[in-house]
Amino acid sequence: MSAGRVLALLELLQARPGLTGPELAERLEVDVRTVRRHVATLDGLGVPVAATRGRYGGYRLMPGYKLPPLMLTGDEAVAVVLGLLAAERTGMHAAAPAVASARAKVERVLPAAVRDRVTAVAATLGFTTAPRTGAAPDADVLLVLGEAVRDHRRVELGYRSWRGEVSERALDPYGLVFHAGRWYVTGHDHRRGGLRTFRLDRVTRAVASGEGFVAAPPGFDPVAHVIAGLAEVPYRLEVEVLVRAPLDEVAHHWPAWLATLEPHPEGTLLRTRAEDPDGMARALASLPWDFTVRHPDEVRTALRSLATRLTTALTDQPPASRHFS
Repeated sequence: MSAGRVLALLELLQARPGLTGPELAERLEVDVRTVRRHVATLDGLGVPVAATRGRYGGYRLMPGYKLPPLMLTGDEAVAVVLGLLAAERTGMHAAAPAVASARAKVERVLPAAVRDRVTAVAATLGFTTAPRTGAAPDADVLLVLGEAVRDHRRVELGYRSWRGEVSERALDPYGLVFHAGRWYVTGHDHRRGGLRTFRLDRVTRAVASGEGFVAAPPGFDPVAHVIAGLAEVPYRLEVEVLVRAPLDEVAHHWPAWLATLEPHPEGTLLRTRAEDPDGMARALASLPWDFTVRHPDEVRTALRSLATRLTTALTDQPPASRHFS
């Protein structure tokens, strides 16, 4: 069923109430039976259409009915609300209050039957990941940067470093990137004279200067640049692990932004950085293949402690069985 023709029917009923089935069919270039199906679709969306017979009969919206500014099918409503919930959970939203108010507006204009079902899903949905907090950028900053990237316009940034130091930057933005719960902008920083990446939640001000710039260098990939830059962030531990599995299989289990992978005669050489040896031990323990930690000793020690704890757990009373359907 064509959504476009259903909307066209709605527009005709608003503009020309009283059109007959054949008249509507002629204007929509469909048959009368299809017109009746489209009318039933509108009725299912909560738009009351009255049909009268006789010489002056025809289709019209019920008197007093006020068309809401947003018309969504059940599937579309679920897609929008779940998208807002996912954005809030992953940190992809611009601001938590904006997500809540957007949801409220969407739900307010939905037909009652659809609204009840959608809110039931939203109220009962559970997530296996903790919500991202504190990393949402200012919506105005995001909009200014999006336009600047599209239009190749320089922006003036107020930026607060992780140390709390505030600086002013002139940036030719090449791209916006959302990665691991945070927003980034990357481009040519005129203060430093080179490519730089900035976290949007640390941008205190963004103003388009009106000055244009040449597009990003040919072949420049903002996503790859941001991921590569994050991989170079200094950590306390340099970790090297020999994983006895093919590189392509390891790559599916261990994302590229978490480590560099190289083929090795015995499998795959995994190099990464870590601040917490215990966290690294738990991550390595999740690998479904045999592996050897080449260094550092802190990770080896953490793995021994983890192994001891798990072995000790085997001597305890086994937990009650859990059944999942």
